[in-house]
Amino acid sequence: MTLDDDPKLDDRSPPPAANLSRKKATPPQPAKKLVIKLVKAKPTLPAHFEVDTWAKLQSAIKAIFLKQPDSCDLEKLYQAVNDLCLHKMGGNLYQRIEKECEAHISSVLQSLVGQSPDLVVFLSLVERCWQDLCDQMLMIRGIALYLDRTYVKQTPNVRSLWDMGLHLFRKHLALSPEVEHKTVTGLLRMIERERLGESVDRTLLNHLLKMFTALGIYAESFERPFLDCTSEFYAAEGMKYMQQSDVPDYLKHVEMRLHEEHERCLLYLDASTRKPLIATAERQLLERHISAILDKGFMMLMDGHRTEDLKRMYSLFLRNRPAELIAKFLDEKLRAGNKGTSEEELEGTLDKVLVLFRFIQGKDVFEAFYKKDLAKRLLLGKSASIDAEKSMISKLKTECGSQFTNKLEGMFKDIELSKEINESFKQSSQARTKLPSGIEMSVHVLTTGYWPTYPPMDVRLPHELNVYQDIFKEFYLSKYSGRRLMWQNSLGHCVLKAEFLKGKKELAVSLFQTVVLMLFNDAQKLSFQDIKDATSIEDKELRRTLQSLACGKVRVLQKLPKGRDVEDDDLFVFNEGFTAPLYRIKVNAIQMKETVEENTSTTERVFQDRQYQVDAAIVRIMKTRKVLSHTLLITELFQQLKFPIKPADLKKRIESLIDREYLERDKSNPQIYNYLA
Repeated sequence: MTLDDDPKLDDRSPPPAANLSRKKATPPQPAKKLVIKLVKAKPTLPAHFEVDTWAKLQSAIKAIFLKQPDSCDLEKLYQAVNDLCLHKMGGNLYQRIEKECEAHISSVLQSLVGQSPDLVVFLSLVERCWQDLCDQMLMIRGIALYLDRTYVKQTPNVRSLWDMGLHLFRKHLALSPEVEHKTVTGLLRMIERERLGESVDRTLLNHLLKMFTALGIYAESFERPFLDCTSEFYAAEGMKYMQQSDVPDYLKHVEMRLHEEHERCLLYLDASTRKPLIATAERQLLERHISAILDKGFMMLMDGHRTEDLKRMYSLFLRNRPAELIAKFLDEKLRAGNKGTSEEELEGTLDKVLVLFRFIQGKDVFEAFYKKDLAKRLLLGKSASIDAEKSMISKLKTECGSQFTNKLEGMFKDIELSKEINESFKQSSQARTKLPSGIEMSVHVLTTGYWPTYPPMDVRLPHELNVYQDIFKEFYLSKYSGRRLMWQNSLGHCVLKAEFLKGKKELAVSLFQTVVLMLFNDAQKLSFQDIKDATSIEDKELRRTLQSLACGKVRVLQKLPKGRDVEDDDLFVFNEGFTAPLYRIKVNAIQMKETVEENTSTTERVFQDRQYQVDAAIVRIMKTRKVLSHTLLITELFQQLKFPIKPADLKKRIESLIDREYLERDKSNPQIYNYLA
């Protein structure tokens, strides 16, 4: 209908007075038409759309698995997947594809059971099976790419089609232990035959080991038994060759074997295997026979001036950690419990170590590790002899100067001063009037600059210990105003008196172990989460602490259920029936044991200090010379620095100083540096 048909519009015309207006009247506009469109009915899918579409896709997937051509072209199959996904049927489609893949993979792996007794033939069948699966999953993923990009991405905890195929293969390989075991055995036999000089199919080895890596079972299923077999093989070979060969020939054989193992890592083994593999071979071929090699061969080679053989021996036994190892050796000799050594023998050993110490270049590395070990000996009372400790520091001072031993001497001063502070504290009014009874506490006050750095670790202490800390802090700050005390909980250790059914015992424990054990004064059974909430100890440290108390040799606590690892849902009960022949028992303080992380952090700290020393040396040289070529600067740096460093690292430090505008490259010659005042 049109607007002109509405009779009501006549009533809206202006009255006659409107004609008196001076303005020109607006001519009437043509009427607009209002168009009303009919809504089309929503399209409906055919009754059997999902079933029919899946039948088409299922036929194609079966054809892929059977390596047969399919009547439907790929474009139509791809469009079929799109249609199902667009109509919210992606979930059902994924489950149906997964079911088809699982049925095929299960059937293929079952068909391998009882196959050829010839291991090489069997391995070829496994490889063919794996290669076929990879090709087939790629084709299926190509058809169902839209499913992978929409439903799979939008749905959490759903694997991609490729990962789903790997998961199913891994699952059914585990359900066919005969196939997995026979495959691993075949791989190990092939590698052993290669070590014995036979020719093997390295491509086959490469493909199968890549299969293990892709499935995520390489380390557990292959690497572990492989390293065990390697250890057995070289243990037997080392014994045989040591008896049959002289030292030069034996070293040539070892060199050849290590080269072969490096080659295997390049050709077919996973890169992660290189380090443990070489370590295993070296342990069986070199470490086990080191005394015999040196006793039988070293002097003979020296007397005969056999430079090549000596060079080979040196390269095989070469280790780049002499400074760290010397520090560890001294820690072993100076630590309490080193029985059977008189003071004269110990002094003689220290003198011999000093001779070796003169030849190492990384004296800063030695100082860092020696300081870390000395700190543990002093703080835990583990030093065998304070006189021997001071004698060693005196020798180092004579050898390297007072600057080298300044921090080590400062550590001894802190220990002696701490004794005086503790005596003064015990005599103070605060200690006599405010301290809780039944607790004795000794505090080491350490100067930050002298001691190794320790990461802060939070812990919620029992009320009695908190009171003691607060009173000591009040006393110390009243005596030394302006100073700041920071408690290092990770270094604390205690002696607890405990009552068991068979009598009383004293437990020498760490502070963290103390905090955990004191919770059982008020509770018979606690969960891991209860202990964590009550102590505020970080997760990793708490697990190690509970392991030492419930899973070690001295089991003051019982863990439910039993096991080596501490899980979140474990329960812990005080072991009232604990017995031990000794009255005082030491529970290993796990957090005080040396760890790989400690060694790494010490090495990194040394590297950081070296960077500052290199920067200072460069600036010092350039400030004197003003202008210097790159070659001459590097030469002078090698003369001034007291530790080994690579030219590439020096170049990085020079670039860093250029970025910070200490130096600049000469505009006419980039090989010349100018000092910027």
